[in-house]
Amino acid sequence: MQGQRKRRTGVVVSNKMDKTVVVATHRMTRHPLYKKYIKKRVTFKAHDKDNNCQIGDTVLVQETRPLSKQKRWRVIEVLERAI
Repeated sequence: MQGQRKRRTGVVVSNKMDKTVVVATHRMTRHPLYKKYIKKRVTFKAHDKDNNCQIGDTVLVQETRPLSKQKRWRVIEVLERAI
């Protein structure tokens, strides 16, 4: 298991940059005091070498070496296209 890279599934929220998309992932956490479930969102920039991702697409991204100041992820495949 050592050496495997992290993979995440998320939704593209921005594609305005060249060869870069912003991907958002959601997770549900429980509030420590009130025990209510809260939706947490984490966004990160991913490399899209062919510029084929559109806003709303569900994509699979994988951790990679640093590609720029903020890019640490790479788009592996588009799982579902936005309508």
